[in-house]
Amino acid sequence: MSDFAVDTARLRSGHGVKWGSLPPGTLGAWVADMDFAPAPVIRRRLAELTDLGYPHWPDGDPVIAAFEERMAARHGWTPAPGRTRIFSDLIQTLQVVIEHATRPGDRIAIHVPNYPPFLASITRAGRHVVPLPVVPPDDFDLLGTLRGCAMLVVVNPHNPTGHVFTRAELDALATAAAELDLVVLADEIHADLVYAPHRHLPFASLSADAAARTITATSATKAFNIAGVRCAVAHVGHAGLWTALAALPLDYLGQPGLHGRVATVTAWREAGPWLDGLMALLTENRDRVTEWAATLPWAAGYRAPEATYLAWLDCTGSPLGPDPAGDLLRHAGVTVSAGAEFSPATAGFIRINFATAPDVLTEILSRISRRAVYAAAG
Repeated sequence: MSDFAVDTARLRSGHGVKWGSLPPGTLGAWVADMDFAPAPVIRRRLAELTDLGYPHWPDGDPVIAAFEERMAARHGWTPAPGRTRIFSDLIQTLQVVIEHATRPGDRIAIHVPNYPPFLASITRAGRHVVPLPVVPPDDFDLLGTLRGCAMLVVVNPHNPTGHVFTRAELDALATAAAELDLVVLADEIHADLVYAPHRHLPFASLSADAAARTITATSATKAFNIAGVRCAVAHVGHAGLWTALAALPLDYLGQPGLHGRVATVTAWREAGPWLDGLMALLTENRDRVTEWAATLPWAAGYRAPEATYLAWLDCTGSPLGPDPAGDLLRHAGVTVSAGAEFSPATAGFIRINFATAPDVLTEILSRISRRAVYAAAG
C-alpha cells in the first residue's frame, strides 16, 4: 500500500476531529491535519516503545539536538546553543511569550487574516491585536503601524494564505522591529512545506539583531502529520525572556511525553524520504486546485499557496452567499474552514485543506463546483 493511501472509512471511525466529527457522507477539508498516515518509520519507532519509564538521555535532550541539526542543514541557520526550550505546542509557546514579554493592555502586531487560536490568545490575554496586511500596498506605513506595539508575531509560511515571506519583506519587518525594540515571535511550523522555487528564511537568521530579539517556534507536527503527539520547540534568542523563563519553577510549563519526543526526533532525522514523497503529492494537489479555481468565473484572484497544504479562496463574488463555508456544509456535504474565523474582514473566504488523496480532492472540488452552479441558478 502507498504511504499516501487514504481510507475515508478508517478516518471516520478514528479519533481524529477532521473526519470523526462530521455527519455521514460529509467530506472533510477543514482543520489542518493531513489524511495520510505518518511516515512508516515514525509509526515503527512509536510501536517499539515498550519502556515507558522516565527517559534517560546522558547526551542531552535529543529533540533539541535534532532541531538544531535540522535548522542548520535544511535552512542554513545555526541556533545559538543552550537557548532552546521544549513546549507542548505553538499555542502554548505564544501564550507563554505573551505572558512574560508583554503586559496587559499592550499592542501585539500580527498579519491578518491569521490562525484563529493565535488571535484568540492575544485578546484573551488582555492584549490588543494590531493587524498587518500579509502583502502590504506600496504606500503602507509599516513603522507607523508598529509604533506603540510591544511585540510582533510573524507566521511564516503564513496560515491561511500560504504566503512565503521574501527576504525583502522579512528585512523590512526586522528593521522596524529593531528601531522600535519589539520582541518577535516567529511561528515557522510550516517551514518544511514550501514549494519550489520558494525558500523559507528563518527570521532569526536575518541579522544578529534579529537573532537577539526573536523567539523561533516550530514543530514536526504539521509536516509529518503527528499533531496528536504534542511536541514543539522554541529557540529563545531574546535574553530577557530567556532569563524570565529560566526563573520559573522547575517544570512549571510542563513537558511533552516520551511519545512526542520520539516521534519528533524520528521525523526530523529519519523521515526525510517520506517528506519528499509527500511534497511531490502535495504539489500535484496544489496544481489541481489551481486548475480547478481557474474554471470558476468568480475566483479570478486566486493565488496558489507558496507553502502549506491550504488553499485560500475568495468566494465574495460567488453565488454561495455571505457564509460560503456554511452553505457548502449544508448543501454540498463539504466542510471547509470559514474565512470569518481568520478575520472578520475575510468572512467571504474559505480555506480548503488539500492534503488528501487525489480522488478525494477531486470529489471535494466537484461538490463545491456543483453547489455553486446550483446556487447561481437560484
